[in-house]
Order: sequence, then C-alpha cells, then structure tokens
Amino acid sequence: MNRPVLAVFPHPDDESFGKAGALALHAQEGTPITLICATSGQMGRRMGNPFFANRETLPLIREKELKDACEAIGIHDLRMWRLLDKTLQFEDPEELADRIFQVILEIRPFRIYTYYPEHGVHPDHDALAEATIRAASRLPLNERPEIYGSAFSKNCMEVLGPPDIIIDVSSVLDKKMAAIRAHRSQSEVMTKKIDEELAANAARKDEILASQMKEQFWTYRWPEELVTRR
Repeated sequence: MNRPVLAVFPHPDDESFGKAGALALHAQEGTPITLICATSGQMGRRMGNPFFANRETLPLIREKELKDACEAIGIHDLRMWRLLDKTLQFEDPEELADRIFQVILEIRPFRIYTYYPEHGVHPDHDALAEATIRAASRLPLNERPEIYGSAFSKNCMEVLGPPDIIIDVSSVLDKKMAAIRAHRSQSEVMTKKIDEELAANAARKDEILASQMKEQFWTYRWPEELVTRR
C-alpha cells in the first residue's frame, strides 16, 4: 500500500476549496488519506442561500457536509476534533502540535497538506498550520513529510515567490466539484453562479471551469532554526 497523506485543516470545506482535486488524485491512486478537521465551523457566517441553517444547527450540518465531501474525494479516515471555531489562535500551540504529532507517528505520511503559515489569511488557518510545522519539526529532517501549503495572503507571491507545485486536476474535476457542492451551506452561492453560466453557455464549459482545473501549493521551506531541530 502507498504511504498515506495527511491533510490538516481547521474548518469543514478547507479540504475541498483548492485542495479536493489533489486529494482526489491521491485517492484515485489508492493512497490512504487522513484528514484532521479541527473545528465544526460553527461560527461560520454563511447559513445557506436561501438560509437553511441557524447558529444552533450549523455545526451538525457542516459536519454532515464534510462527511459527504470526504466520500466524494475518497477520504476514509476523518478525524474530527470539534474545537471551537475562530479560537485556534488562542489554543496552546504545543498542545495542538502534540495532537498532530501523534497522528504523524501513527500513519507516517509522506506528505502533509495544510495552509502555509502566515499566509492562510484566517487566524485559524495560520494557527493550525503553525502547529503542523511544529509537529513535523520534531522529526529528524530526513524523516519529515514534505509539506504542501496553500497560501492566499495578498503578499504571498512577494514573500514566497510563485507556487512551485501546480497540479492539473481536470481528470478528477467531477469529484472536486462534488466535494465543493457537498458543502452546500458554504458553496451554494458559487455553484449556482457556475450552473447558471454553464446553462447559458454549455460550449464554454472548459473556460467556465478553468479556474477549478488547477491547484497550486508552496512546498514548505524549513527555516534554519528548524533544519537541525530534534
């Protein structure tokens, strides 16, 4: 069996927007995928369009959406931590790293998908990404998984340079879009717009879906102080 990959994200839907294609390609190749989802997204602002959720029901709805998205992608090992949404920056980073490190030791992934620290925009994104780096840095350098980081900050290109990983996910686009659609409470505004454009311009399907056909990542570059850390 192929060595696993690990995805570490704070919210339901983080694994789908911009990453579902890459993960679906792993699943298609028979690579086991473990997903850590740290919160239930209970503080999200979107409640569906039109509304079908409220503050009380949203976490249950988003967890169900996540399970459906995982099925579409081919993720069979989902670890739900159910920490409070929008509070990860206030968690002890070493304790978060402890939990992630235990999963790393358990499954021994060859690659980790997460956000690139300081370039995930949302505080939860950056806090969990930093904890992921802390966890991986506990291994000797030659035993650390490679880390593919997503970056969305306004200055990410300036600071990190262009993404060094660009993946063509057109062969699994149906799985990616199914995963995105599974997160209906969060994605319906976007998917309705796409559906309307496709209905009006079926011949332009590839053009309309072009932005979904490639996914980009930055390979994490270990700073000098973490290169020899044990």
